[in-house]
Amino acid sequence: MRRPDLRHIGTHLLALATVLSLVAVGGDRVVRDAIVDTRFELLSRPASGDVVVVAIDSPSINRLGVWPWPRTVHADLLEKLDRAGAAGIAFDIDFSSPSKPTDDHAFEAALRAVGGSTILPSFKQMVRTDGNKLYVDRPLPQFGQWSWTASVNIEADVDGVLRRYRRGDVIDGVVLPSLATLLGGGKMAPGSFLIDFGISRGSVPTLSYHDVLDGGDALFSSLKDKKVIVGATAVELGDRIQVPNGQIIPGALLQALATESVLQGRTLQATAPAIGIAGAVAIAILMAALWRKRSGAWRAALLVAISFLAELGAVLLQANTPVVADTSLLHFTVLAYIVVAALDELDLRRRLQTAADRRFQQVAMALGDGLVFYDRRGMITFWNPGAEAIFTYRATDMVGTPFATILVDDPSRQAPRQAMRPALSELLERSGSKTLELEGRRSDGTVFPLDACISSWTDADGPQFAAILRDVSERKRRTERILYLARHDTLTGLPNRNALYEELKQAIRGAPSHKREIALLMLDLDRFKDVNDTLGHRYGDELLVQVAARLREIVGPEGFVARMSGDEFTIVLIGADLAEDAEQLSKRILTSFKTWPFLLAGESIRIETSIGMSIYPRDCDDQDELLANADLAMYKAKSSGHNKHAVFDPSLKLDLESRRLLLAELDRALVQGEFELFYQPQVRLADGLLIGAEALIRWRHPVRGIISPGVFMPTVNTNVIGEKVAAWVLTTACRQGGIWEERGQKLKIGVNLSPSQFKTGDLAASVMVALADSGLSPEHLELEVTENILLDDDDRTIETFQRLRNLGVGIAFDDFGTGYASLSYLKKFPLTRLKIDQSFVRALAPGTVDAGIVEYTIRLSRLMQLDVIAEGIETQATADLLHAMGCENGQGYLFGRPLSVPEFEHAFLAAAKCGRRKTGNGSLVPDAA
Repeated sequence: MRRPDLRHIGTHLLALATVLSLVAVGGDRVVRDAIVDTRFELLSRPASGDVVVVAIDSPSINRLGVWPWPRTVHADLLEKLDRAGAAGIAFDIDFSSPSKPTDDHAFEAALRAVGGSTILPSFKQMVRTDGNKLYVDRPLPQFGQWSWTASVNIEADVDGVLRRYRRGDVIDGVVLPSLATLLGGGKMAPGSFLIDFGISRGSVPTLSYHDVLDGGDALFSSLKDKKVIVGATAVELGDRIQVPNGQIIPGALLQALATESVLQGRTLQATAPAIGIAGAVAIAILMAALWRKRSGAWRAALLVAISFLAELGAVLLQANTPVVADTSLLHFTVLAYIVVAALDELDLRRRLQTAADRRFQQVAMALGDGLVFYDRRGMITFWNPGAEAIFTYRATDMVGTPFATILVDDPSRQAPRQAMRPALSELLERSGSKTLELEGRRSDGTVFPLDACISSWTDADGPQFAAILRDVSERKRRTERILYLARHDTLTGLPNRNALYEELKQAIRGAPSHKREIALLMLDLDRFKDVNDTLGHRYGDELLVQVAARLREIVGPEGFVARMSGDEFTIVLIGADLAEDAEQLSKRILTSFKTWPFLLAGESIRIETSIGMSIYPRDCDDQDELLANADLAMYKAKSSGHNKHAVFDPSLKLDLESRRLLLAELDRALVQGEFELFYQPQVRLADGLLIGAEALIRWRHPVRGIISPGVFMPTVNTNVIGEKVAAWVLTTACRQGGIWEERGQKLKIGVNLSPSQFKTGDLAASVMVALADSGLSPEHLELEVTENILLDDDDRTIETFQRLRNLGVGIAFDDFGTGYASLSYLKKFPLTRLKIDQSFVRALAPGTVDAGIVEYTIRLSRLMQLDVIAEGIETQATADLLHAMGCENGQGYLFGRPLSVPEFEHAFLAAAKCGRRKTGNGSLVPDAA
């Protein structure tokens, strides 16, 4: 009777075992990912161009300063993107923590202005220091009410490569859509999808952050109807993600590719595992039917053809549909049958084993990590060069000795481990593998941290163990360094903002039970910018280091000193009845700064500071309010002068609320057209001829009536609205001047400039547009600048002035003589006129100091070939004295108060038909031609 062909059955069992082994160790996942990644390379497609990345890149950081930037910068960007007509705006930036209140208010106003079309991120993170508690970082509430919130959580595969993207996250029982789902208008469904990395990364339009801030109409047109993602791409910011094919891209670009996948209908989904299993089973059945009927070469060729056709079909399917066919199991099965076919044809098992042993020896000896084998008794049987380098023991000394010799067991680290713990051996025998964190001991007794990956198997000699050992001293040091940098300022070594928040949070948590108070002192150096401008940032940094050292010395161990940012420092005191102690500490700091100079560049530099103080629980309920109150008090001290100290008072919040309400009213006033320009006449002193008019803004409030600029302009000039108001003043004044010029009244229209017009946009271009739209001749426009503009002495400001002068526009230096500007500014800037401030004119009398200053100014203007005009003339005697000194022109109540357009025309222009008009004292003077 013929015996069954057991070898044939064993071949198929070997193929099945090979496939199952590869699947068990995750080989199918590795092959599947490699195949899909290769398909992305083959099936490259361009981006739609509808998604644009505004990159926080290195040039932007060099231009705008160290990250993070003030939120006023993001507010400016948001306004620019909205003005460009972007279809949707998403920020991949954390807005979960408060910054300066003014910055947050500016960003909130920008969100409100764009009408809720902005997406801000939320993300979940596991904090291991707090019992593995899950925290959710959301945008601040005042931001959330004017924006959409989207999840930006991503999760890489086990190999560290990110392939899948969630459609949304469940946070506090509510489904929150992901950024790409919300921005791309995708279907809100559970689960995730594979990002189509076949979409070319280089084809995604990317604009630099600072280019968008500075961009003109051409750049803005490229953003119209686009979906914009704002996020970091600079390498130094660290937001880098590994994606298929060995690429590392910034998080913002990843969000763009995910959004493109949604927009292009390429939210890829893998086929069900059952399809791959069915293919593998079909191959097994086919091979069982053909195994003895065809030769091994024929079967191998057939298997290769099946694998090729299956992969070709998968490529075509993925190219035309959002379906990713998983062919890894099929390829595994094909490979397994090819291998077992070769083994079936050739008896190479013994040769392969010999080659495998030799290869193992080569790998083991070249391995950088330590590889140690030991038996059940814990005796070392193999010791590679990597272990010799780590432990400094030679192999000849270690083979046959206890494995425990190189490990530390006693916490006092006085004695090495004498024997393997039986429990550990039992655990290894039962589980097969284990990764442990141990402490190793070198031959000189040095103890160091050690990672050990221990595995076990059984051979003819019984249970055997292998340990891959790695010295993680450097990794531990890097980890400790990272943790240190996360909580400390790299320049001064003081705790940073993060550490301050943790300190306040812990202190407030324990304050009620211990009946303690927490005093927070916030310090800001006075005129620190002058040090950077005069000595350079190097010495500015050195000053900050010295300030930090002095604060540590003054405060001592009883207080917590931290650096918030820039030249801002904080001090935390904890105890009972802290008010007087905190006051005394503030006085000691102020006295020290005022009395003892700092040594910089071989010179003694005196720097003063302003201090604000707030106390918990007297002034607040939590750490955020404590910080905000101390900040308010500090700004009160700063506004009171230099080297001052202020304690928080509830009235400060009322003032802040009043400013907020005023700003809201100003926004409404601008939209509803409540601002109005009044005009004050300017005359020639020689004959009283009307030569021009200065445009002065007024607010015609629906309830309070006419409001002077002194009430609202300080708020306007320190907020985002300032640029809009300044643009409105320029356009309106030019338009009125053009109307008068068309009627034959050729008056020089004076317009006051705002510093914001030099910091954003192109002032010269704006003036050209205003002149072209109004028809006003350039020589009939005079722009008045103040010292704070001239002191910003950079090339851009000088270039702007020169372009304006090339147009023919006049430039007047307003309030000359009241500030700190040197005579070099008259030489450096292309000015056309000096305006003598009214503080020198109102009490002008012969022989007085004011008379000497005015006379000197007039002579100086002649020397510099500049026109001169005096403000604040209220009497004819003053006008006559100025004229006698050589002053050509004047302005003041003697000639007329600021009037509305109809009043100005009636008082000064209606008499043009008879060629004369009345002055403020009743005399008639000729009118303008």
